[in-house]
Amino acid sequence: MAFGPKFLWNRALVFTLLAVGLDVAVGVGMILANKNYLAGLDELQRKVQLNSMGITLGVGLIAGVPISVLDACDVIPFDADIAYLLILMTLTFGVANLYGTRRYR
Repeated sequence: MAFGPKFLWNRALVFTLLAVGLDVAVGVGMILANKNYLAGLDELQRKVQLNSMGITLGVGLIAGVPISVLDACDVIPFDADIAYLLILMTLTFGVANLYGTRRYR
């Protein structure tokens, strides 16, 4: 979806819209798969996962919005790309999940 318009289909709108639709469909599939995964966990594992997800959402919002504003106002010397936020959220989820798992041992 990111490189297709530039390198594969020369900015053809139809293919770009199809790529966006595919991305949304895969995202919905991921949400449903995660919902089914959570439903199959026992209560303690579900609690750890949901706590980790909540912490990750909070960190993503708390860090994402200010960094976006700082980037828009040219306060920070780099472009606040979405990849940085995804890395932060991934690391946050991993640490929160490890902490929760060890906490309830």
